[in-house]
Amino acid sequence: MFLSAALRRHPGFRAGMRDMWPQAPGIAAWGLMTGVAMMQSGLSFVESSAMALLVFAGSSQLAALPLIIAGAPAWVILATGFCVNLRFVVFSLHLRPYVMHLPLWQRLTHGYLTADLTYAIFTRRFPQPAQDDEGRLAQEAYLAGNCLVNWGSWVFPSMAGIVLANLIPTRWGLGFAGILCLLGILCSLASTRMRWVAVVVGGAAAITGYALPLKLNIVMAIAVAVLVCLSLEQRPGAGKQVA
Repeated sequence: MFLSAALRRHPGFRAGMRDMWPQAPGIAAWGLMTGVAMMQSGLSFVESSAMALLVFAGSSQLAALPLIIAGAPAWVILATGFCVNLRFVVFSLHLRPYVMHLPLWQRLTHGYLTADLTYAIFTRRFPQPAQDDEGRLAQEAYLAGNCLVNWGSWVFPSMAGIVLANLIPTRWGLGFAGILCLLGILCSLASTRMRWVAVVVGGAAAITGYALPLKLNIVMAIAVAVLVCLSLEQRPGAGKQVA
């Protein structure tokens, strides 16, 4: 079982939950808004529920919804979701030394549960992977507690939004709450000058290409930001931490 007694009883599990709790209201607001948006976009209850539980990636869900409504080709929807979620490839590469000692099914479970904030909070708490069994257990317990709060903060409000979609009009400002949540995630991850370059370049490219059909400005913004950062990463001091 993923949440074994050893993990649940470890002090790191409670520490991980405690560190994630302050982020829970923002995640919940974003999840609630996404649940409402899925139902109001024309998806059925089953489709919306499956998307909330299986995709478990708010930014790609919100990017895919307008494309689904517009009747975009499947390859465009899949390519958009793939590009929006490319950051998880970087997260996975960074977390690999932390979890490679675990069985495959546990690594896959961590891959499903780990999101932006869980990654940011975990790596801030543990800059380096542990070298002994006790340290690995502490890190795994912390990540499990962290992920549990994040998953619950997203899934349950998403399901509530799906159930109550017809009673919660989007003009109540839930969309703005989701934007605030995204900004919080952005600020927590933009910890180096290079990441801020990616933020500025990607934002400018997205605005410049706003008129492109099928929300392709998102794909363009990601491509431009990646190309610019790759061209700058060899410069001295490019990765210096922002004070």
